[in-house]
Amino acid sequence: MKDFTLKKYTTLLKSFQSAGYRFITFEEYCQGFEHSRFVILRHDVDLKPENSLATAQIEHSLDINASYYFRVVKQSNQPEIIKGIVGLGHEIGYHYEDMTICDGDVEKAILHFEEWLAYFRQFYLVKTICMHGSPRSRFDGRDLWKYYDYREFGVSGEPYFDVDFSKVFYLTDTGRRWDGYNVSLRDKVPVYQDEWVNEGLVYHTTDDILKALEKDSFPKRLMLTTHPQRWTDTVGQWMKERVVQSAKNVAKGILVYYK
Repeated sequence: MKDFTLKKYTTLLKSFQSAGYRFITFEEYCQGFEHSRFVILRHDVDLKPENSLATAQIEHSLDINASYYFRVVKQSNQPEIIKGIVGLGHEIGYHYEDMTICDGDVEKAILHFEEWLAYFRQFYLVKTICMHGSPRSRFDGRDLWKYYDYREFGVSGEPYFDVDFSKVFYLTDTGRRWDGYNVSLRDKVPVYQDEWVNEGLVYHTTDDILKALEKDSFPKRLMLTTHPQRWTDTVGQWMKERVVQSAKNVAKGILVYYK
């Protein structure tokens, strides 16, 4: 079975459930959720929001709630799809990139953040936010919080600040692979990534994860991040995403090398 299809994604979710993992939203984690095995299920809706609706429907059918983070751009921000995902019981949050949009002007960026946080709260009482990596931008969105405190806006969590990665493993499909941290500028956990690699916690394909779950050798607590634009059963979309992402990985690898 090909990787990064909806069929494979469904198999992955079911395998976690069979192994005794509980799926939770990031909002639930920030509220102090505790369990011996859990997956904080996060989705960054960068493009093709209709794909996110498809994964949200699959999750709903399995009684799973996840967190979906939407950007302000029209390639992500589609109100009817946001409403549909909320209607399925999922959390939504703001996938912020205000520093990039405002060209590094901190005062403009915080006003932009406040405006769009209020916008997304029309659909859901947003309590968590997540930085959009913006690999082509020279600005890191997280730098906004050197000057302001997102908690003053009623936000309870931001993954890169509020997940205890000494206890929670991080896995993302950045680069259309599960070991894409070497070609990621910002969507990674540098402090702990080397430790995980030394422990052998490296997974390239979804099948690698499935095998580890079957052997009961997979970390017991993790944040799993996907970009639903990558997951499709449509042959044309699947091939296009594979080719485009391969080219992006080469470009990002060069950026990482010279950073």
